[in-house]
Parts: sequence; C-alpha cells; structure tokens
Amino acid sequence: MQKGDPILVTGADGFVGRNLVLALQNRGYTNVLRFDRGNTDAELAAFCAQARFVFHLAGVNRPRDPSEFYDGNSDLTARLCALLAGAGGRCPVLMTSSIQVGNGSDYGNSKALAEQQLVRYSHDTGAPVHLTRMPGVFGKWCRPNYNSVVATFCHNIAAGLPVQVRDPAFSLPLVYIDDVVDALVGVLEGRSLPDPERPGYFAIAPVHETTLSWLADTIRSFADSRGTLQVPDLSDPLTKKLYSTYLSYLEPESGFKYPLKTHADARGSFTEFLRSPDRGQVSVNVSRPGIVKGNHWHDTKNEKFLVVSGRACIRFRRADGGPVYEYHVCGEKLEVVDIPTGYTHSIENEGEGDLVTVMWANECFDPDHPDTWPLPVTGD
Repeated sequence: MQKGDPILVTGADGFVGRNLVLALQNRGYTNVLRFDRGNTDAELAAFCAQARFVFHLAGVNRPRDPSEFYDGNSDLTARLCALLAGAGGRCPVLMTSSIQVGNGSDYGNSKALAEQQLVRYSHDTGAPVHLTRMPGVFGKWCRPNYNSVVATFCHNIAAGLPVQVRDPAFSLPLVYIDDVVDALVGVLEGRSLPDPERPGYFAIAPVHETTLSWLADTIRSFADSRGTLQVPDLSDPLTKKLYSTYLSYLEPESGFKYPLKTHADARGSFTEFLRSPDRGQVSVNVSRPGIVKGNHWHDTKNEKFLVVSGRACIRFRRADGGPVYEYHVCGEKLEVVDIPTGYTHSIENEGEGDLVTVMWANECFDPDHPDTWPLPVTGD
C-alpha cells in the first residue's frame, strides 16, 4: 500500500468510522473513500472499482425491525463482495464483527453470515480477508443510549442525569477506540496481532474486564472531581481511557469550565487547582506588591515554586540555624525553585504588580496533619 492509494471505509460516519478516517488522514493516507447510509449503491460500486483496501465497518445495531439486521449486515456485505469481485477481486477487506456471533440473536446471526460472505469472497478470488470480533467499544463520539453502556453513563452523568445499574456485578469486556483504530491500521500496515482464542482472526488489545457497578462509580467520581479537585488514578489504563472519554461528553457551550474556591485577603489569594492521592496537589498563589508569604518549614512535605508573572525573592534558612539563601526569579524567565524539607522559607513580591506563583506540593494539604511549622527566615 502506498499512502496515496484509495482506501474505502464503509460506515465512515459511524463511531469507529469517524475515528478511523481521521486516524488514516493523520498518518498520511490521503485518498480515503467514505461510504455511509447517505451514499448510493452506484457510489459504492464506483468506490469498489477504485479501492486498494477496504475497511468494512458498516452495520446495523439497533433496528426497528429484525430484518434490518440482515439487510445492513449480511446483505450489504454480500453486495460489497460482489462489487469487489466484479472489479478484479484482489482487494483486501477488513471487517469488524462482534463477539455476539453465535449467541442466537438476529444481530449475531447477521454478523455470522457477513463473515461467511467474506470467507467465500476470499476463497473465490484469493483476496486477503481480515476479521475480528469486537467486544464493547468506548471512546469519544460514541452515541449514548444506543449500543454502549459507557457512552450512556458518560452522557447521563455529565448532564446530571441518573444512570440505571440493574445488575451491579455484571461483567463486561471493553476495548478503547484508540486501541481499536491502532489495530485496524496495524492490519493495513502488515502488523496485525493474531487472536489467540480465534484462529484466523486478528485481535484488538488490550481488552478491559470490568463490572457495571465499578463503571458507574468511576464515572461518577469524574463528575465529583470538579468539587474535590481529585485527579483520577491515571496509572490505571482503563480509568485513564474512561476519563478521556467522559470529558468528551461535557456540554461544549458551558460545560468545559468550572469554578475554584479562592481564599483571599489583603495580602492576595491562594487557590487549589488539582489534588492527586499519589502526586500531591497544585495551587496558584497571588501576592500583592511588597507582601511576604511563608515563613514556615516542613518535616516531610516538599514543594516546587514556579513564578509565572511578576518578580520574587525566595529565601531559605535551615530550621536549626545557619545562613539565609536568596533566589531571585521572575515570570520572564521561568525557573523552578525546589523547597526542601527542613528549610524555613518565604516568598516576597519584589515587583510593582501582582506576583503569581504556581505551587506544587508532594502531598495534599491535610488540616489534621499540616506538617507546617512557623519560623521566620530572617530576624525581621
């Protein structure tokens, strides 16, 4: 495959299709032919005559009548195969199927028939065919209240609506849209991963196993984090992917921003920005001209100061005595100043305007155990 060769994507306006089309374009594939419900059979025929690779993603998940499963899944696949065969019959095809194949449902049966159509196309023409059976897919742009519980939970919780968890212990496998897209493009580029459970199929990995109760509680915690300032545990791969997904369901007109609680007095203000159970907290400190803040030290807590606007003098002295050390910093030259344990320290605004400092501490402030001991840096 050359980057300019025509690539046909059926179901291009669907959830997986939208993500795949953009991923292909981002990777330099410049000739993507997009087919969806708004296109005609004549357009599909024209696309098949040009295509050098086909991503067959089109399908029906929630029809009004069960017969639509077969028209949109197996019958469409049969038409696609016939058109490709008529155009020369050597074009590779990748189709996303479902783990519901074999469960006896009309959806599962229609997907099984679609797989059989592609196997027959490969047998008759010698064209490579690549199949995968996907579990539930989640990620940005997935339609809520349709076929993804993650999308429904994210949409409802972001909008302040209730969610229903009928069976809290119900276990479900999930794959993330970026992992799906990477696997699909991997097949195109000759680096597919075989499915160890299904010979002849390729795999999408990783598959995340979770329960409905954990899923609902975790997504609720994302909404609550605006008040607690608590950053989710992003060391967990599923939590990280769910948080990215949740944010994509916020209302763009007003839901992207939220207020913070500012503690202000005549000296300036102090505002907590983020809290993390294992990475501490980030705050923003504003000092008026001539104001000195700090004059305390910590046993274990350590901090980093970054002046982003104004001019400051940060002073240090060991808590058990010794000389005073001064660091002059300003917003015009961004420099981080470490605040080690055992040193009493202060920060003075030396400028004519407000001093703005971003402060990171290795632990979140706990009023019951503040680890903050008053002690002037100088004898003033």
